[in-house]
Amino acid sequence: MANNRQSRDEIRGKVQTVNGLIAPETLGKTLLHEHILVDIRMPVWKCQEQVGETITLDNRFAIDYCEITAPGNYLLNKTDVAIDELRKMYDVGGRTVVDVSCGGLHPNPVELKKISQKSGVNIVLGCGYYVDEYQDIKNHDKSIHDFTQEIIDQIQFGAWGTEIRAGIIGEIGCQSPWTDLEKRVMFAAIQAQSHTGAALSIHPGRDPDQPIEVANFLKKENADLNRAIMSHVDRTIFDDDRLFALADTGIVVEFDLFGMESSFYKYNLDVDMPNDAVRLRSIRSLIERGHLHQIAISHDICSKTRLGCNGGHGYGHIFRNIVPMMLRRGFNEDEIDTILVQTPKRLLTIV
Repeated sequence: MANNRQSRDEIRGKVQTVNGLIAPETLGKTLLHEHILVDIRMPVWKCQEQVGETITLDNRFAIDYCEITAPGNYLLNKTDVAIDELRKMYDVGGRTVVDVSCGGLHPNPVELKKISQKSGVNIVLGCGYYVDEYQDIKNHDKSIHDFTQEIIDQIQFGAWGTEIRAGIIGEIGCQSPWTDLEKRVMFAAIQAQSHTGAALSIHPGRDPDQPIEVANFLKKENADLNRAIMSHVDRTIFDDDRLFALADTGIVVEFDLFGMESSFYKYNLDVDMPNDAVRLRSIRSLIERGHLHQIAISHDICSKTRLGCNGGHGYGHIFRNIVPMMLRRGFNEDEIDTILVQTPKRLLTIV
């Protein structure tokens, strides 16, 4: 554990990565919502240590379409694989990745530091806690003050029993209906945001009205909405009225499932998932309405089938394929730079 606590003044104006503080100008093109090392298997799978099928070219699609159960698909724990995947991203222009694998998702700061050093990619570590059922049962006895101090310590002192410090709060887990434990963690995250100057990343429940519910909650509690990110909008909101109402709160709207081109959404079979072209149309509508500086994009990779080595799109998909698509569809260089460089730089700089 680090011997010295960093004060807010010491880190203000800098970005905190797993390798220490860096100048915001060095971030380059950034993915604000990814998982490099994560165990997002359902708790029952973890208890039973289930792995299931090994991923092959013969069964990859069947695993993604839930024809085959493969819990191990949601376990990313190979350092060498992560290094290779991030090097491929680096080769196509990506420079920084935010790993929001927070409490409940088996965060691994020590290995992330190795991955960053060997891949050349900046990695920013998240902190706080994911949704209720992924949290340790001991968390049910913690107060808002306990959670607040824990998050502050993860940013200023060291995260998850290491001397490696987090640089963003989140992804803070919510679901619909919102649980008491999740609300306490969110209260704590808001207080920790105010105390540390770090940005806040939010995982909303799979209900189209929950993003605005959470945004209004943040506003009521005087959170800095300009430094808060509402993740997974592209699997949650499917109409302009809700999308525009969310953007009107001032929160950053994140489309972070790029590369998921199938309409099939295994977590909610009533939802028709948009493809990348539809995501870009929604982003264009936000830009035309004046919300350019509130838009973030990413992939939210959290399964083996989405890695390049298993036939997936990998962390470089946005840089290889989406940026050229944006240019073909009338996005200009300044808009792309704002979304991939300037907005992440603003959010990751401690204030």
